[in-house]
Amino acid sequence: MTSRERVLEAINHREPDRVPVDLGATGQTGMSASTVYRLRKALGFPEKPIEISEMFQMLGKIDEDLMKYAGADVVGLDNPFNMFGIPTGGAKPFQMRDGTPVVIPEATEYDEEPDGSVLLYACGDRRYPPCAKMPASGYFFDNLDRSQEFDEDALTPKQDFEKDFAVMTDETARYLEKRSKELYEGTSQAVIGNLGGGGLGDSALVPGPHVREPKGIRRFEDWLMAHLLYPDYLKEVFSMQTEVMLKNLEIYREAVGDRIQIVWISGTDFGTQNGTFFRTEVFRELYRPFYQKINDWVHQHTSWKTFYHCCGSIVEYLDDFVEMGVDILNPIQLSAKGMDARMLKEKYGKKLVFWGGGIDTQKVLPFGTPEEVRSQVLERLEILSQGGGYVFAPIHNVVAKTPVENLIAMYEAVKEFQEGQR
Repeated sequence: MTSRERVLEAINHREPDRVPVDLGATGQTGMSASTVYRLRKALGFPEKPIEISEMFQMLGKIDEDLMKYAGADVVGLDNPFNMFGIPTGGAKPFQMRDGTPVVIPEATEYDEEPDGSVLLYACGDRRYPPCAKMPASGYFFDNLDRSQEFDEDALTPKQDFEKDFAVMTDETARYLEKRSKELYEGTSQAVIGNLGGGGLGDSALVPGPHVREPKGIRRFEDWLMAHLLYPDYLKEVFSMQTEVMLKNLEIYREAVGDRIQIVWISGTDFGTQNGTFFRTEVFRELYRPFYQKINDWVHQHTSWKTFYHCCGSIVEYLDDFVEMGVDILNPIQLSAKGMDARMLKEKYGKKLVFWGGGIDTQKVLPFGTPEEVRSQVLERLEILSQGGGYVFAPIHNVVAKTPVENLIAMYEAVKEFQEGQR
């Protein structure tokens, strides 16, 4: 099978010739640029500055040589701007805090502070306060609180979030049309369209890192409390966001057509290590109706599968995910409470495609031995790949300082498993 055929078999719950692999096709299946640099060096690949593919988490672009080594079957169609509202063109030199040489978008504006930290400006606009900070010892950016006082007796959700959601421009649509043709015709890999825009209440986006002057309820603590204190505020924001999302889906379909097989909708996390952020009833009232509209549109108008990223212990929501039309769930955090691999595969394996979960990135991959890595990868693959409906990737991105020997052990274990499938 070609990579594209292999992924199509898997996402349609059929068992392909071998389990498909994803490395770097999304913002949740990649690697820290620092790790990419060290892995390339260990494998004897040419050394060069690493292009940043996702700036919030400072993920490194996965070039063809590393993609081939990992056996990656999927490639991502990215938008021409990043999470900070900065166009992704050009190559400005930058150095990670550990010295790793990288290149970032030309329009990026940042300040290096005396303590070694880095301050970043939304939309590359210095007329407004910095929106994010990379600590001196850090490897990615954290949102900065730029929230303003809000009047709880006179809330204005539409005015507060009017700059957060925008209908796609003709220029962006033309870029996506051209790039989707390059990926579809120039590779044999499956293409996932990283459209986004449907992340209702995403903790990374609520603070407004892509907005010059965020207004309204922006601090995440306030946002969580608003679920009980101001539910109508959230409903208005979600309604506006969904309306824009539906318009963008129409434009996106015209631009990329059937050249993508999967559309990335949402990255909102609803789970912690031990449970959900709020009761199932709250999710059903505030989130599910809007997600249902988005998924219904995709399924009625395209052949795409819907891709949702959601970390943590979300087993309580999975019936709702199925019923509201989620096709693919990433990353299935098996280290969280109640997220047992066998139970998930038995109960939901024919209803949801599991994308990820192949190795624990909190403990085993960064702190285990190569043999412990190999053992867990083989065990997870044995459980999750049966009958199709599975694409291998770690649980979320591979972080900085992860031992290179463990990464090699992970991919060698995948190849060992695949050899046994032939």
